[in-house]
Amino acid sequence: MKATAALPDLSPKCADCAALCCVVFAFDKSESFAFDKAAGEVCRNLQNDGRCRVFEKRQELGLSGCVTYNCYGAGQRVSQELFKGRSWRDDPSLMAPMEAALSVLRRIHEMLLLLQTARQLPLTEADKENLAKLERELAPEEGWTGSSLQSFPIDARSAEVAAFLQGLRHLVSG
Repeated sequence: MKATAALPDLSPKCADCAALCCVVFAFDKSESFAFDKAAGEVCRNLQNDGRCRVFEKRQELGLSGCVTYNCYGAGQRVSQELFKGRSWRDDPSLMAPMEAALSVLRRIHEMLLLLQTARQLPLTEADKENLAKLERELAPEEGWTGSSLQSFPIDARSAEVAAFLQGLRHLVSG
């Protein structure tokens, strides 16, 4: 069985990100968000320096969705690795490719997190090999580029990971 490539850090580091979650995603006024925001619209609380104006008060101001959101480290990878620290704030033409990269890489990171959790189960050798294969596909040795993310079959891979995890259900549900 071929060793799995080094897996990326799946912890968010907001200071290393271009505040992508504050721009890319849409949300509707609800118990999780105090106001509507369209996808691609800069959040009204995002300051020019990239920090949140109400960060410490998000929960009490009705922005619990911002508190609970987790990019699993995809935001800083898009900002630092794929775009070399460049930002949509300095070059607005980067917004669309950064948005596209984040939407795929966040799903990849989420799958990697699920697979890391599955690794803790008493897996058979065949399951371990399948898990390692999935991890290699989700964390290629050569890393990701905008074009490799764009061509990555994210829906098919997501279905494959889901099927693999469903096949492990007997290990946790008795």
